[in-house]
Amino acid sequence: MRILVVEDDPVLSDGLQVGLGLSGWTVDRVGDCGDARAALATGVYDAVVLDLMLPDGSGLDLLAEMRRAKDATPVLLLTALDQTQDRIRGLDAGGDDYLGKPFDLDELAARLRALSRRRSGRADALLKVGDIVLDPAGLSATVRGNAVGLSRREFALLSALMERPGVVRSRAELEDRLYGWQEEVESNAVEVHIHNLRAKIGRDAIETVRGLGYRMRRSA
Repeated sequence: MRILVVEDDPVLSDGLQVGLGLSGWTVDRVGDCGDARAALATGVYDAVVLDLMLPDGSGLDLLAEMRRAKDATPVLLLTALDQTQDRIRGLDAGGDDYLGKPFDLDELAARLRALSRRRSGRADALLKVGDIVLDPAGLSATVRGNAVGLSRREFALLSALMERPGVVRSRAELEDRLYGWQEEVESNAVEVHIHNLRAKIGRDAIETVRGLGYRMRRSA
């Protein structure tokens, strides 16, 4: 998953970037509505973690703009305003979930995983394609019941392919999933990760579609 964190507290924002990164996600972070609008206009995100009290406006106004623009990206509202009426306003404005400050990082990660499942139409917490099973919560993988060690980026790449088996994902899409704004991307990074994955899960599990990208075989 690629997450956009909109939070003006630099300490909290940095903690979220590091903590969610350890959970296997790529995290971009901004500190106000203006930068959030620019990020949403140029990037594709699996979810947005949105503070409501921002220095240049209300997160609720930004959320309303997203929904008016038909942007259905899941939004988890993260705020110190945690009264019942605040939660109702946030959810009725188009928020998908709500978590009050202070919060537990593990709970936030679990809520984001739930939003990801809901968006992709999955009920099962595990990703399964043929004999390959991924556990997003535990960042673990098995092939025919045997544990397979994957790096964080290998896990993220395989997750992206397994979420939509049979669908071609372009190299640009996969790069966006794996790397944040400030991370340098080698020109052959995706190819290297694909090569390493094939060595671990089977050469035929991931198919190269010349000129288009890669896809997970449905019966991998």
